[in-house]
Amino acid sequence: MMSRNSMYTNPKPCKHLADYKLRHGLTGYNLLQEQIRTTPSGKSSVKNHRTEIPRCSFCNGYQKRLYLCLICSSISCSSHTLLHSQCENGHDIAVDIERSELYCVLCCDQVYDPDFDKIVMLKHLMDLPRSGNGVDVSAGRRSSKRRRLCSALELDLKKTKQLVSMRDLRAKSCYPLGLRGLNNLGSTCFMNSVLQALLHAPPFRNYFLTGQRNHEVCRKRSSDRLCLLCDIYVFFSAVFSGDRTPYSPAQLLYSWWQHSANLASYEQQDAHEFFISVLDGIHENEVKARSPIKDTGECHCVAHRVFSGQLRSDVTCMSCGYTSTTYDPFMDISLNLDTGNCPSTDLANKSLKPSDNTYVSTLLGCLDLFTKPEKLGSDQKFFCENCQERQDSVKQMSIKRLPLVLCLHIKRFEHFPVRRMSRKIDRYMQFPFCLDMNPYLSSSVVRNRFGNRIFAFEGDELDTSTEFEIFAVVTHSGTLDSGHYVTYLHLKDQWYKCDDAWITEVEEEVVRASQCYMLFYAQKMLYYKANEDLVCQPVSPRADPFLPIAGCC
Repeated sequence: MMSRNSMYTNPKPCKHLADYKLRHGLTGYNLLQEQIRTTPSGKSSVKNHRTEIPRCSFCNGYQKRLYLCLICSSISCSSHTLLHSQCENGHDIAVDIERSELYCVLCCDQVYDPDFDKIVMLKHLMDLPRSGNGVDVSAGRRSSKRRRLCSALELDLKKTKQLVSMRDLRAKSCYPLGLRGLNNLGSTCFMNSVLQALLHAPPFRNYFLTGQRNHEVCRKRSSDRLCLLCDIYVFFSAVFSGDRTPYSPAQLLYSWWQHSANLASYEQQDAHEFFISVLDGIHENEVKARSPIKDTGECHCVAHRVFSGQLRSDVTCMSCGYTSTTYDPFMDISLNLDTGNCPSTDLANKSLKPSDNTYVSTLLGCLDLFTKPEKLGSDQKFFCENCQERQDSVKQMSIKRLPLVLCLHIKRFEHFPVRRMSRKIDRYMQFPFCLDMNPYLSSSVVRNRFGNRIFAFEGDELDTSTEFEIFAVVTHSGTLDSGHYVTYLHLKDQWYKCDDAWITEVEEEVVRASQCYMLFYAQKMLYYKANEDLVCQPVSPRADPFLPIAGCC
């Protein structure tokens, strides 16, 4: 395993948390420890002794997510935390009562502090029922698997590892390998949600678990800049090591910051932008590390081999019928929400319930809209080579070549430069777990355009499977300025909710009712082969493939 730079161990806290600790130290953490309640499964929450049912001090509500101020112990719901901070100067740090997670009111997201994790984990270990030799003997059920950073505690490391191992073995059946929570390092739920999807993208995962990169001779290590690709290898190795405690991807975060300096901050970022940025970073690292090869027009880096497809764009002159065809690569497809099943009034700002079929969009409707002929505006007139002048035209998109893993991005954020405003579209969208992309291939689209006449199409799309299975759904809840990303993973016929450090089993109805933002599909044969290969046998932290570790089935 490559050496780590000691400078990059844990990220610095957000400035508001740093200000709080400067003024109050750990006093609030220590006082809060008495109110923390834990379960043998690892879940912890905050119980205020003053009231049985905590309520917001502003609206008296109790159904929304509630937060406890670390300074005055006032409780506010998610809609009024900022108002409390505005009324009480400096009251910027709170604790999520349900999950005992630190929350920065001004950053509008969870923040990470190892000192707080020590307090919570110590309380958890203190509450565990013990036998005479100090080992937990409670019968754990398979539920949420929250594990704190045991290595950071001033405790006997061997005993702590034994406790974690015992709890994993007692579960009715262990989670699939690689299913591990990721700590929120301060407004990094956008990163964690995408990383969970990448961890289980079949060919992408296989590439990073087979040790195909020689870290010792990595060209990037000779400079001061961190190597994003090397740190992704370390990240995959750590997550698939068999350890069930939540992992802190701090090193990977720093590497990504150096690659995308314009996004380097503890502010919430867009999950889709992070996805594109990471794939771009992988591409750059691999291209620079490879020996020069003949330019064939195709990139053979793992990012392009897994996620890259090709779009076809046909622009047809409305005067003479001449068609200009161009081809462009894509790493994902961004789709507008279709409005076919929606009333004519503007529904974008309304909160919609999944059961309300009046306001339902569908993924198939979005794909139909994407491949539907579109008349270009007068400011986009097409220069027709046949007419030798600019003419009105019709544009139609289709898919020339499908990737191994298809990422579909749903456009939920709208921006209006003229009015200088933005908004989030909360409309519910139905999406299938099994997706047939054949109707959206260029061969199908062009044939339909010309009345199903038979056209000869060259190679690419005919050799590719068009049937896909879903394996990951990245969702966004909340508003444009204050939201939270969560990922649902489908592994071995079971859905799992990955909410930062929390991993829980959920029913498929929960996934279908979620507000999807990014959908990840794998080719059907590839998906089932990957599930067969996903045995509970970990990769060691030294990147030696498939060395068993005690405590993992």
